[in-house]
Amino acid sequence: MLKNYKGLKVWQRSYHLCLEICKITKGFPEEERYGLTSQIRRASVSIPSNIAEGYGRKTTQDYVWFLYVVYGSVCELETQVMLSGDLSYIKKKGLRSVQGGIGEVERMLKALIMSLENKRSTP
Repeated sequence: MLKNYKGLKVWQRSYHLCLEICKITKGFPEEERYGLTSQIRRASVSIPSNIAEGYGRKTTQDYVWFLYVVYGSVCELETQVMLSGDLSYIKKKGLRSVQGGIGEVERMLKALIMSLENKRSTP
C-alpha cells in the first residue's frame, strides 16, 4: 500500500514532465510570457497537483473525478505543446521528449482510472 501520492508512478512521471516543461518554456519568446508560456506551465503544474489532491480525497469516486480533471489538463498540455512546436518555440528533440512524456502520463492515467473504476464496480 502506498503511504502517499508521491509513491504513484503517474504522479512521479507527471512531476518530472512539469519540470521539463518549465525548463523548456524558459526559452520561449518574451512576448509569450503572459500568453502561451503561462498557459502551458499552468496546464503542466495542474497535472501532478490534481493527482495529489484527488489522492487526498475521502472517496474513490472523488479521486476518479479528479483524475478525469487531470486527463483534461493532459489534453490541454498536449495541444499547447503541439502549438509551441509548430511555432518553433520548442526544438524538435525537446518536442519529441515532451510529447513522449505526455503520452506516457496519458497511458498511465487511463490505466489508473480504469483500475479504480473497476474496483468501484466490482462487488
